[in-house]
Amino acid sequence: MAVKDEYEDKAARFLKAELKRAGVTYRELVERLEVMGIHEKEVNIRNRLVRGKFSAAFLFYCLEAIGVDELRL
Repeated sequence: MAVKDEYEDKAARFLKAELKRAGVTYRELVERLEVMGIHEKEVNIRNRLVRGKFSAAFLFYCLEAIGVDELRL
């Protein structure tokens, strides 16, 4: 596995874990992002997390939407 793929996978697992910890579903995430002015579809979010292909900005939008204010790596 290439280093880039490894970190993409790590980022996706991190975001999935934070969603689970917060008890937030993909549907709820879509609704919370909408309130922030970010328009996403549930299927697109699911696909991004499966592939691990998303920007750092998207990661931060999601973390803010679920109320994460501190990161521990």
